[in-house]
Amino acid sequence: MGPDARPAAKASDAGITTGCLARRLGVSPTTLRSWDRRYGLGPAVRDEGRHRRWTPEDVATVQEMCRLTASGVPPAEAARIARQRPSTAAAPRSGLHAAPAANPRREPERTAAVPSPPPPHAGSGTSSEHPRQACVGLARAAVRLDAAAVQERLADAVSTHGVVGAWEKVMVPSLRAVGRRWESSGDRYIEVEHLLSWHVSTTLRHVYVTSTLRHAPHAAPPVLLACLPGEQHTLPVEALSAALAERGVPALVLGAAVPTETVVAAVQRVGPAAVVLWSQSRSTASLPLARHIAATRWGVRGARTQSLVMLCGPGWSRPAEPGLTCPAGLGAAVRMLTPAGSA
Repeated sequence: MGPDARPAAKASDAGITTGCLARRLGVSPTTLRSWDRRYGLGPAVRDEGRHRRWTPEDVATVQEMCRLTASGVPPAEAARIARQRPSTAAAPRSGLHAAPAANPRREPERTAAVPSPPPPHAGSGTSSEHPRQACVGLARAAVRLDAAAVQERLADAVSTHGVVGAWEKVMVPSLRAVGRRWESSGDRYIEVEHLLSWHVSTTLRHVYVTSTLRHAPHAAPPVLLACLPGEQHTLPVEALSAALAERGVPALVLGAAVPTETVVAAVQRVGPAAVVLWSQSRSTASLPLARHIAATRWGVRGARTQSLVMLCGPGWSRPAEPGLTCPAGLGAAVRMLTPAGSA
């Protein structure tokens, strides 16, 4: 190797390229260049061809920028804070691997001062993040298609607010925000909505399974939850089942688009304490089915009983009738279905 080649080799060894850093952080190279141009968060080293080379210190600064913006901090303010972060120059140097982990969203959980989260059903968490900030951070993580950050933020929301609070304050607002972005930009963000919906479902089902296993088996009859025939929107039903399981209330979930005869057969076989029928639109709501289930009785002769039928979702527009009730939202439904002393 000639003497003229050595400086170039040392420059190229000083860090990684913009494309490599973008892949590690889950952002686009355009975003990194924009942060460099607008906020001065660029690399300290450029090789002879003026290609950007990001050192471990540069990487740590941009990671902090990603963490702050994912938490809902405005970019200009996040850049100011990231630039003022303590230098890591004194840390042991062993190449790029000496820098913080590539996923900046996981850094807060490494802080020893963070206390253990309370039981989910307590509804009072340890995080000081406002629900609005949580929504912004969750939506931005979904737009970046950062699955790890999306799942972590959803788990934190449940731990902080409980299922009902997380659903009403974080999950639903974030889903609506992503849906509006999709509608206003054609089909550009359909993958974002699918990613977020899948992780919301995963989070809720995890709570349902772990809570069901944690609570002792119940002798009491379960609450039966089903989507009406033709109804494919299951997230609200999953949220209700998770919230009930969180409180130790047994729930039996039949899922999407349950045929009429299947719902009736399940009611007669299980004898549920209540039947929740979910309808997202008027086209799937069936008042005759609800009335039939409310009139269905079971049990031994002389001690026959029947289930309370709960009509949930925007598809139901008629007032409640005897044996039927229409709760106003997830919280109201959970309160009606939770026995006294179980909350």
